[in-house]
Formats: sequence, structure tokens, C-alpha cells
Amino acid sequence: MGALSIALIGGAGEGLGAALGRRFSKAYEVVLSSRTQGEKADLREEAQVVELFERVEKRGPVEVAVFNAGANFRASILDTPADMFEKLWRLGCYAGFLFGREAARRMLPRGKGTILFTGATASVRGSAQFAAFAAAKGALRQVAQSMARELGPKNIHVAHVVIDGRIARTDPPPDDMLATDAIAELFWQIHMQPRSAWTFEADVRPWAEKF
Repeated sequence: MGALSIALIGGAGEGLGAALGRRFSKAYEVVLSSRTQGEKADLREEAQVVELFERVEKRGPVEVAVFNAGANFRASILDTPADMFEKLWRLGCYAGFLFGREAARRMLPRGKGTILFTGATASVRGSAQFAAFAAAKGALRQVAQSMARELGPKNIHVAHVVIDGRIARTDPPPDDMLATDAIAELFWQIHMQPRSAWTFEADVRPWAEKF
């Protein structure tokens, strides 16, 4: 009997990352990774991302890879420090490129796999005072889209989920916030889609959210 396939969640904190781990653990061995807990790795550092995948693949093949890392920053464009702009891009986009690339390098020889990226409203709309965040999330979306077009014909499903709203830390959530378990269920549904009808992008928001 071969090793159980793995769902690797990168950027797994206590909120959505933990919920994704719970949902995918029903069918996979789940590996949670962050800078401070779980299978530790700084996803902004190429060597650490490569080492993360090498360590995890010794336990079993990564069949699902979810990039969930990111950070927010709000300020006028006049008051946005250059180093903060770069930090958000490195964590929100560059890290996603590294994570997605290493997942693809291991999935392609096996001819299957799913790579999922957590997006935000800023992925498709840059609001006032969120230039750094929007730049990072918009760029990540383009990386994901390019990957989907390249890897889809090779049986690797790449998808991007736009989370349009605030994520709650309580259950049940307030009407104007999203529940983490409900978001995780959408990720699972995308992963389970038959390849005759794959989704690249889905957006999700609480029913009371205006858009």
C-alpha cells in the first residue's frame, strides 16, 4: 500500500488555514506550514520552499497545494513606505510563485494535482489606500492565471478563490462576515470538480455583503 496523498497548506494560521486543514483532512494527510508552526518555512525564501516540498514529499505525494499566505496594509499612497510595498509583494505574490512552481514541478511527472490560491477583493479591484495590498494580490492572480493556462492541459488544476469580505473568527459568524469552514468547503468543491468542467476563479462573500 502506497503512502497517503498529501494536502499541503502554505500560510496556515489559526483562521482559514486551519479550516482548510480540517476539510482536506477528511481525505488526505494534511501538512500545515507557516513561519512559526507546523512544517515551518518562510515562503518568501526560495531555498526554504524547495526544502519544504522535499521534506513533505518524503512522506507522500503532494496532490493538493494551497497557497494561503498574505498580509494587509492600509495607508495613503503618499505615506506608503517603499519597503512595506515590497514586503507585501514578496509575501503575497513572490511567495505564491515559489510555492506554485515547486508544487507544479512535483505534480507534472505524476500527471495530476490541484494548486489553489487564496485571493481577495484587492485581486480584482484596487481600493483607495490599499495600493500595496492590491499590487500583491492582483499580481498573484495573474501568476495563477498564467499557471492555469499552462498546466491545465497537463491535468493540473489551478484555481484562484476571491474572498470578497472579512473573515470571521467566531462561529456562527456575523451576517457581514464569512465563515472559515464555509470558505474551506468551496476550496474542496473546486478540488473535486471533474476535469470536463474546471473552474479557474470563484468568488465568495457573505449574503449581506454589497458588491
